[in-house]
Amino acid sequence: MHGADPRLVLGLHRSRHHRDILTAALDLGVTALDTAAPYLGFRSHAVLAETAADLLPKFALSTKVGFFPSAGGAEHSLDPVRLRLAVERAARELGREPDTVLLHNPERSLAGLSTPDGHTLLGNACTALADAARDGLCGAWGVASWDTRSLEMVQVDDLPSPDLLMVRAGFLVGIDLLDAINVLRTAWQPGETWGMSPFGGGHRKVWEEFDPRPFLRPRHEDLSRIQAAFRASLHLPSVSAMAVGTDDPGHLAQLVQTLGAEVDTAAVSQYLRALHGQRQC
Repeated sequence: MHGADPRLVLGLHRSRHHRDILTAALDLGVTALDTAAPYLGFRSHAVLAETAADLLPKFALSTKVGFFPSAGGAEHSLDPVRLRLAVERAARELGREPDTVLLHNPERSLAGLSTPDGHTLLGNACTALADAARDGLCGAWGVASWDTRSLEMVQVDDLPSPDLLMVRAGFLVGIDLLDAINVLRTAWQPGETWGMSPFGGGHRKVWEEFDPRPFLRPRHEDLSRIQAAFRASLHLPSVSAMAVGTDDPGHLAQLVQTLGAEVDTAAVSQYLRALHGQRQC
């Protein structure tokens, strides 16, 4: 069994929630687990409790609220009452209080709102989760955002500061979004930042054309391009952990292997300068 490494989080988006990937994660030292209320057709929490109740206490468990079942499949809401009830339901279904509850893609409800209206709506939602954490319904609270630009526009500096901010990360994130993430973090001062979706939702053909291994020091020719892309993603932007979804224990083991590699931060900085230069042309 490997020693625990907090930099890798097992994400359950699109996962079949099989017990074997959870046991493999623990054997590999992956002790953080991330899910969300709508995963697995809004059955993620219940299925985890049914199939792995004995394993869940061994994980630092985060989940997300903000999407709700509807006739069309799912609807998004930042209504503070609904969010509070969703946190309570998550704890009941999981059979334990989550370590962290994240506001799930708040930009879905902020799109098109004026700055004052968006500020009020997001502020009330953040207060609801902060109150839930204060009341012991979860250990901490945070925000998971696929596109942080709407959050930046509503001016968050006087809103409750999240314990955790989860954002997209990796080479497939454009420079506009990377800059927006950094602006948001400066304004909001979250306690910690995690990355997600370092491969952009799948092993795209981009990795056949682009070799990220020069971003490692040394190049680590023994690692694959996918492994190198994952390792470097923790610096695009700089995050303390990366959530990755997989049902394949072998793939998870390959990602754990990369954590021993060192990233060439000078190469990352040069890459970011090049992206800024291309935008200005």
